Amino acid sequence: MSTPTPDDGIPGSPEDFLATWSASRGNLRRFLEDTALPPVDESTQRAAGEAAAAAAIAQAFDLELEDFTSGIASVSGAFEAAGSKHVNAPDPDIQQDAGTAAFFDVDNTLIQGASILVFALGLARKRYFRVGEVLPVVWKQVKFRVTGSENAEDVAEGRQQALEFIKGRDVAELVELCEEIVDTHMSEKIWPGTRELAETHLAAGHQVWLVSATPVQLAQILARRYGFTGALGTVAEVKDGKFTGRLVGDILHGPGKRHAVAALAAVEGLELERCAAYSDSINDVPMLSMVGTAVAINPDSALRKEAEKRGWEIRDYRSLRKAIRAFGVPALVGAGFSVLGWKWVKRS
Repeated sequence: MSTPTPDDGIPGSPEDFLATWSASRGNLRRFLEDTALPPVDESTQRAAGEAAAAAAIAQAFDLELEDFTSGIASVSGAFEAAGSKHVNAPDPDIQQDAGTAAFFDVDNTLIQGASILVFALGLARKRYFRVGEVLPVVWKQVKFRVTGSENAEDVAEGRQQALEFIKGRDVAELVELCEEIVDTHMSEKIWPGTRELAETHLAAGHQVWLVSATPVQLAQILARRYGFTGALGTVAEVKDGKFTGRLVGDILHGPGKRHAVAALAAVEGLELERCAAYSDSINDVPMLSMVGTAVAINPDSALRKEAEKRGWEIRDYRSLRKAIRAFGVPALVGAGFSVLGWKWVKRS
């Protein structure tokens, strides 16, 4: 549509011409808005925005929008629990490799055994709750160690029990107890080999994050003690300094870790193909498979098979397992009887 001029036969002064042209433009705009292109209402705009976001998230992380949103809730909850994005600042003498990070599981990867069990028993010793209330947690851990797998029902039930334990409790009190439990009962359980791996990443200027189903306060204390960048964990909602008994995001178990790591990568600007992940459990394959370098640490039998099939590196720091692989069960049993026999002779 060409712009008319006074020479096109429109009578009157230049002011009349401008008024006429403005009116015609206004009429055209109203026609387009009201008839040809009606305005987009708020719900339609929201749906269009969500569709665009879902497409971007699917392309970047192969996740549904709902899963990514859950991950964002977990990450923001972790930041809020820590009081900042990172629990430790990077070494100023080390040039940082922006976009690169390492993600470490906690149980049997960073520490020997189950952190939640050590945590629960530590709280029971402090009479935070009764020993009888801890027994279901102990039973689930025993069942997991015997069967080598966790089922969704156990995870969901354990989550609900944990939330009920802390409902109405003071956050500062729990954090203080966590710090004491880490210092007195967890420090000696750290796998030296895993800690060296984490320190190698830090020395290369990489971020190092713990990603665990354990309570986020406990994971962040571990991260703070060992100089890691931060920690993502299961986040219990807090209001006015007390736990509400509700969950923020999802429990960081299995796919939950993948959702949280994807959200963290978006927030921190991480390039996942340049990142590494470490775990002992087949449940963490969703997280392991989203990074460029996956390493199985002290793997369960299912993860060992998966790692061998995918060509992932395997590191086993368990001395008994290493001894069995090196010398075989018969030789070790024979050596054990020899030692016992020698002790019996010395006592005779």
